[in-house]
Amino acid sequence: MVNAKARARAVYGPDSNFHATEIKRRDLDTHDVLIEIKYAGICHSDIHTAHGEWGPVHYPLVPGHEIAGIVKEVGSEVSKYEVGDRVGVGCMVDSCGECENCQNGEEQYCLKGMVGTYAGTDRYGEPTQGGYSTHIVVHEDFVLRIPDNIGLDAAAPLLCAGITTYSPLNHWKASEGKKVAIIGMGGLGHMAVQIANAMGAEVTVLSQTLNKKEDGLKLGATHYYATSDESTFEQLPKTFDLIINTVSANLQLDDYLNLLTLDGTIVNVGAPAEPISLRVANLIGHRRSFAGSAIGGIRETQEMLDFCSEHNIKPQIEMISADQIDEAYERVLASDVKYRFVINTSTM
Repeated sequence: MVNAKARARAVYGPDSNFHATEIKRRDLDTHDVLIEIKYAGICHSDIHTAHGEWGPVHYPLVPGHEIAGIVKEVGSEVSKYEVGDRVGVGCMVDSCGECENCQNGEEQYCLKGMVGTYAGTDRYGEPTQGGYSTHIVVHEDFVLRIPDNIGLDAAAPLLCAGITTYSPLNHWKASEGKKVAIIGMGGLGHMAVQIANAMGAEVTVLSQTLNKKEDGLKLGATHYYATSDESTFEQLPKTFDLIINTVSANLQLDDYLNLLTLDGTIVNVGAPAEPISLRVANLIGHRRSFAGSAIGGIRETQEMLDFCSEHNIKPQIEMISADQIDEAYERVLASDVKYRFVINTSTM
């Protein structure tokens, strides 16, 4: 395979719409896998990056880090995958592999910086381009195996929305006897509800309105409250062992800290663009913690896929064609999606 060409959709600046283009994928190195992408999820991070909201971006940019497809070719020393395997790629495609974090299976926290699936720079000095395309070349160590009972279309969002919520729920030990609240009922939130429920926790959704209450209860929540209703915060003080905040809005954090029990923790997986503030006294008073969490490492991501397979956990998706990406971005920003857009890459 020499410089495989892939059809793709790219933006050419922070205010650009998406345009059809063709990109080159690198030659297969000895441990590389060529994947024919079947489906790619749309993550809010894609929008932030495409719009240049998280720092300088090398344009043209092909976003997409929720990737599911089929192995089409493997390098001469690949041992983990064969042609025809059902595989996925998440938010990273490389790391140093040598630092303490990488050695411990926490490549997402690589001390030299993990290589993002897009908007990064690969080991050959070239900018990485993501999953809004027909093919991608990835080192085998950063490829995931998709269980047979998960459709490729449903698998794609698990590679970001799934692992981003599974990792903190796993790390902070959501389990039977624990009361867990999920802030937000969007792409991340609806996954967190299912995963926390499957782990055995009693799950509560804290959403701005009750518009999605029926969905939340069907997916595994026991309780559902509107945060726009001031009485919610009066009813729930000192209730939750763990709160996962999936939204990127700048919340009144002290209101939520007061909902934690002794030793309770709020974990942010949403990343507000603006600084946030809180009263330290609300941490000190009940030995509470405020924390953050990124995605999981490759080992934990595979664990998440297997967990979702075992418990029949799947994202709720809306399939779109490549020429609907701009419209999908607008709808994500308007919170008009239940709950994840997935691009059928055959329409590239």
